[in-house]
Amino acid sequence: MGSPVAEMRELADKVLSEVSKVVVGKEDDVKIILSSIILGGHILLEGVPGVAKTTMAKAIASALDLSFSRIQFTPDLLPADIVGAMIFDQKAGDFKVRKGPIFANIVLADEINRASPRTQSALLEAMQEKQVTIEGVTMKLPEPFTVIATQNPIEMEGTFPLPEAQLDRFLVKLNIGYPSKDEMIEVLRRLRRIEEWPIRKVASASDIMKARRMAWDIYVDEAVLSYIVDIVEATRKHEAVSLGASPRAAVALVLMSKTMALLSGRNYVVPDDVKSVAKPVLRHRVILKPEAEIEGVNVEDIISDVLKRVPVP
Repeated sequence: MGSPVAEMRELADKVLSEVSKVVVGKEDDVKIILSSIILGGHILLEGVPGVAKTTMAKAIASALDLSFSRIQFTPDLLPADIVGAMIFDQKAGDFKVRKGPIFANIVLADEINRASPRTQSALLEAMQEKQVTIEGVTMKLPEPFTVIATQNPIEMEGTFPLPEAQLDRFLVKLNIGYPSKDEMIEVLRRLRRIEEWPIRKVASASDIMKARRMAWDIYVDEAVLSYIVDIVEATRKHEAVSLGASPRAAVALVLMSKTMALLSGRNYVVPDDVKSVAKPVLRHRVILKPEAEIEGVNVEDIISDVLKRVPVP
């Protein structure tokens, strides 16, 4: 038997291997999503339709043997359609709770920005509290619990963009781009296999909860903690930024770095762990000045610049 940390690396490799059967060329994104699920954090996937956002979420849930539900967000979606409602049971002659699709380990909120702010708030409250209240009855959501929300960055007509305070509740944001030519050819080769969905269950909810407990014990040196704080402060001081990363971003950087170290088979964090999660953690928490956007500067450029400027311990 290997060490518990080595076992977690092996588990991560198994999950990545299973997901790669139906998702081509997104290993880094899958590892970030797996780390977020371990922490019980929520994920925002941004990308145009057809780049396997839904497939990726479903594949990870399948490999982890977790319950999965998908909610298609539309302008007429109501909070009760997400959390559930009280219904009258004619046989019992009384009202009972009908649980909504939020009661799953992994909830895919497809095109979250198409729903009204009221409905978005119902979902975000569940994300924050890890419980829902229906007609005075409070119920805990299952553990682990992660929301994977998707949004289309191009089509803005009929959408309700998430406010910054709500965006900050997502642990990470991933930009899912088009596959390369070689990756696209491989997808076309695998069409039948993808349709057959050959994913085996290689981990369980108890494995995820064990990894969460272990992540807390991963060692972070004072120099690395200082490095994380310097990165966050540098986003606030950057000349192109109007609003930098919050203290919650620093917490997210520490936790994600710990989990990435664990999945790499180490019981300590190195600066490369921090760098590997910096963009997913920070890209939705940094707001540029209007003049910077006009000049064609984007958030990715700013985070890259910050990582170059801040000395590595």
